[in-house]
Amino acid sequence: MGGEAVVLAIDPGFRTGCKCAVIDATGALLAHLTIFPHTGDAARADKEVASLVARFQVTAVAVGNGTGGRETEAFLKKVLGGSPVTVVSVSETGASVYSASDIAREEMPDLDLTYRGAVSIGRRLQDPLAELVKVEPRALGVGQYQHDVNQALLAARLDAVVETAVNRVGVELNTASAPLLAHVAGIGPGLAKAIVKHRGERGPFKSRRQLLQVPGLGPARFEQAAGFLRIRRSEHPLDASAVHPERYALVERIAQDLGTPLAQLVGNAAAAARIDVRRYVGGDVGEPTLHDIVSELARPGRDPRASFEAPAFRDDVNGVDDLEVGMELDGVVTNVTNFGAFVDIGVHQDGLVHVSELADRFVRDPHEVVQAGQRLKVRVLSVDRERKRIALSAR
Repeated sequence: MGGEAVVLAIDPGFRTGCKCAVIDATGALLAHLTIFPHTGDAARADKEVASLVARFQVTAVAVGNGTGGRETEAFLKKVLGGSPVTVVSVSETGASVYSASDIAREEMPDLDLTYRGAVSIGRRLQDPLAELVKVEPRALGVGQYQHDVNQALLAARLDAVVETAVNRVGVELNTASAPLLAHVAGIGPGLAKAIVKHRGERGPFKSRRQLLQVPGLGPARFEQAAGFLRIRRSEHPLDASAVHPERYALVERIAQDLGTPLAQLVGNAAAAARIDVRRYVGGDVGEPTLHDIVSELARPGRDPRASFEAPAFRDDVNGVDDLEVGMELDGVVTNVTNFGAFVDIGVHQDGLVHVSELADRFVRDPHEVVQAGQRLKVRVLSVDRERKRIALSAR
């Protein structure tokens, strides 16, 4: 989802109820309770959900995609029908592992581990990368041989992927977890915890400069880290962009030369196109740097990832027993292996699209045509209800 939003997170269940947790825009816990919409007083559950949404001005509901997930989604859509609140199914893979981890105990020492799972589900909707880096790679269920490879090498490779994402996308300072902040240049594990603690005690950061108030974060560390950190609702227009604070004066001068207020220059592609970079070359500022600044001014905080769109599972298909051969369904790729791709179609059991059914041409490597998280239209080829195996085709 990305972005600062108050989220109601629900870890669904039948006999033990649905664990609910409301988290604020920074991922901090505001309230938690258990409701029983499926095996208890549904009317009471209705009122409790409506009360939480109204009381905390919830803008989205994250529902774990495990047992009871689809039934809970249907319940919520009935309760929230007509409201602007979005209900989204969120992968809960590894959430139980996180709940019992040292990181979870450190973050939420006084909270029962069953509620920690709900908090994790909500944070995954707000900022997936910030939450998933807390889970050991083999518990994520992505890839074909994650249990067989050297775990130290696997963790190192994951760290490299995270660092690449941090460099390309940046990190939202007011939602990032300590494990994610630790990957930012100039910020190690200790300083990352100090930043999160400072944010928890004093509220969200309003500007990049406020980072200098964090104990242990001096000018040198600030200079290293600032360019990778973003603050969407900052007091300074450039804090939401990749422009480094040391270049703010230069951009302010450019805005003055154009006769355009800085706030109106940021995000104004037409105005950015009028900038003659040659006028500002000098000192330690070369043309490549200036071209990067102009590109950032045209599209500040540009994100290479696709825009978020919740999967549209069919309301009448909630379990394997509801599937029929020939059905066409929307799904989300959860895993890609050498022999095909596993796709979540909203029935608690992923279906397999064999490599021979991925395209209307020969596919040697499934990774060439699909990737985890991709939305995919599929057709049901066969259903083995006894063994709970689903064969799908994307052709």
